[in-house]
Amino acid sequence: MTQRRILVTAALPYANGPIHLGHLVEYIQTDIWVRFQKLRGHRCIYLCADDTHGTAIMLRAQKEGRSEEEIIAETQTAHERDFAGFQIEFDNYGSTHSDENRQLCAEIWSSIRKAGLVKEKEIQQLYDVEAGTFLADRFVRGTCPNCKAENQPGDNCSKCGATYSPAELTDPVSAITQTTPELRPATHLFIELEKLHDFLDEWTQAPGRMPEEIAKYLKGQFLGSDQPSGDDGESGRKELRDWDISRPAPYFGFEIPDSPGNYWYVWFDAPIGYMASTKQWCDKHGESFDDWWRSAETEIHHFIGKDIAYFHTLFWPGMLKSAGFTLPTRVQIHGFLTVDGAKMSKSEGTFVKAETFLKYLDPSYLRYYYASKMGPRVDDLDLNLDEFASKVRSDLVGKIVNLASRTAKFAHSTGLSAEYPDDGGLFAQGAAQGDQIADAYENYDYNKAMRLILELADRANPYIEGREPWNLRKDPQRQQELQDVCTVGMNLFWQIVVYLSPVLPKLAEQTGELFGQPITNWEQSQTPLTGIAINKFKHLMERVDPEKITAMIEESKVSDEPAEDSSNPYNDSDQPLKDEPICDEITIDDFAKVDLRVARVLEAEHVEEARKLLKLKLSLGGNETRQVFAGIKEAYEPEKLVGRLVIMVANLAPRKMRFGLSEGMVAAGGPGGPDVFLLGIDEGAQPGQRVH
Repeated sequence: MTQRRILVTAALPYANGPIHLGHLVEYIQTDIWVRFQKLRGHRCIYLCADDTHGTAIMLRAQKEGRSEEEIIAETQTAHERDFAGFQIEFDNYGSTHSDENRQLCAEIWSSIRKAGLVKEKEIQQLYDVEAGTFLADRFVRGTCPNCKAENQPGDNCSKCGATYSPAELTDPVSAITQTTPELRPATHLFIELEKLHDFLDEWTQAPGRMPEEIAKYLKGQFLGSDQPSGDDGESGRKELRDWDISRPAPYFGFEIPDSPGNYWYVWFDAPIGYMASTKQWCDKHGESFDDWWRSAETEIHHFIGKDIAYFHTLFWPGMLKSAGFTLPTRVQIHGFLTVDGAKMSKSEGTFVKAETFLKYLDPSYLRYYYASKMGPRVDDLDLNLDEFASKVRSDLVGKIVNLASRTAKFAHSTGLSAEYPDDGGLFAQGAAQGDQIADAYENYDYNKAMRLILELADRANPYIEGREPWNLRKDPQRQQELQDVCTVGMNLFWQIVVYLSPVLPKLAEQTGELFGQPITNWEQSQTPLTGIAINKFKHLMERVDPEKITAMIEESKVSDEPAEDSSNPYNDSDQPLKDEPICDEITIDDFAKVDLRVARVLEAEHVEEARKLLKLKLSLGGNETRQVFAGIKEAYEPEKLVGRLVIMVANLAPRKMRFGLSEGMVAAGGPGGPDVFLLGIDEGAQPGQRVH
């Protein structure tokens, strides 16, 4: 097999927010493809960076009283941590706010200027008077001038795909201040994309360049058709709009060298970030940048979402062509993520951050689930949480890991047979299926690859069940048969894991440790292992705990509604104050009459006759204890309260209840029922201490 040289990128995440499960569709998809190429022996590098420029970062920095650079560095650390948590392995992860990117932007800009593609013109641009800034596209919402869809962003419509300038929106509103912006004149620089029309028509329509549905969409929506469009016989060719490539100050980004006071629009420097990240990698490893970006021997593959297809299939190749760089071989485009059939929602808890998922669940679960759903088309992917748990249980634990758990402990005692036993052709069938599995990976059809791999597990498990090695182990006369059965079972498991290793790198690593040799190449699936020792079996994977899914969703629940007061960075609602207005003013002397003390819960139990009450025994230190009945039964399990520090009103007059005497009150917030939240205090405080 001829070794290929492949450069792979995923879209750059914006440095103004955390990575979430929707982002991970793309980065996991790309990581699987890269790992597969490396397993096949090809020279493949995976490059990415944070997208750092634009108005959003600038406004956030102003609001928080920090520099943009400080926010960028903090976010990049979080992004890299989350990606690593999901075993997404970049060869280099950079930033668009780098010297390499600035230099490459200037080089490409100079080439575009020399090609005669730049023009200047004065335009009317939306200006937020209250915020004191011209509005970037993403900070304007309004009605699409083409299809009349409401609440659309300022550059392209998510409903019909039309592109436009923010000023063309009907009833525009600033997303920063929610005010109506006014039009003000500003001089902008434009790239005349129409001059590249013929090239872009040919490039986008080349077979295999991108998913077929995207190529057809570009042809019909932007490039037009060469077929006559009517009785007059005129061509259906459409003229490409000039691309507005500059933004006036104030703007966080790179100032255009030959146009002081103007900055490159973020969509100019962001894709150049792919090249800048490559340059950083080349400098670290003594590689030639031109070998990767100015060579016909290099394949360039971009993985992106369908929302940014326009930029990557028209603007970006136009820039590269004008500057003399290698054009992308393939732009692979995926759909959006839904959860349980609906758009991700913060209020429903389905807008889950990567960091939150990792607190509760194994990232291998999500890698496998996404792979089982991904095909080559631009289809949306639904994360059905019940199916998610079921797939892990049935496919990974029940079919694949089960092969090892049933044979590895016996193989540890016997080792593998010196010669591979007769298995009825199972291993040979699996080896023959390798090419078909490889073709599925190569063509982004991971769903098909997973089905083919599971077919191997479905054939292997009946072999083990029929020979019952757990019973063979009991018969001293059948130890050779036991060794042979385990040799077959372990090899079938090994073969399956080799095929799965791009999707499940952690399982591949664990399997390598079990066999005493790492999984490093595709050919390891073609020849059985014999005559080697098997290390002691360690637990590989467990089923999904439904309670952990519930806890993850609960932690992810926040209000989808924006706070009315934009000065509140936490978006806290004012509803609790409306429900329970602040009481009449008191003096410090009045407050001093209430004796609040730290107490420790010694015992907690249900009051069976009461719907809302728990019975608590509280310690105030030493032998001083109090019995308190607290209306927190719907919110807390008694056993989880024992040992906890709480705040109690210690000088409240005892109250005789039909369940017993209540000698105080524990302090809590919330409206009641399940929405009650005990006031806590940090460890280190001691029972009996007064709360001031």
